[in-house]
Amino acid sequence: MFEKSVSCEHCNKTYVLNINETGWKEWESGEFIQDALPDLEAGERELLISGTCDECWKKFFGDRDDLLHVY
Repeated sequence: MFEKSVSCEHCNKTYVLNINETGWKEWESGEFIQDALPDLEAGERELLISGTCDECWKKFFGDRDDLLHVY
């Protein structure tokens, strides 16, 4: 495990994530992030992918749980 500081590109808040080193290398090699780093929360993975924290994501797009419902 290692700590990685990641800042949200929108609100500039910095988060410190504890990341599995093997999973990190797998993700960098092309593995899907949810498969390589399943121990991270969805919002933490999104922060790594897009630079958007969970709080800002919810402001822009609403709650993730809303996306699970079919209308």
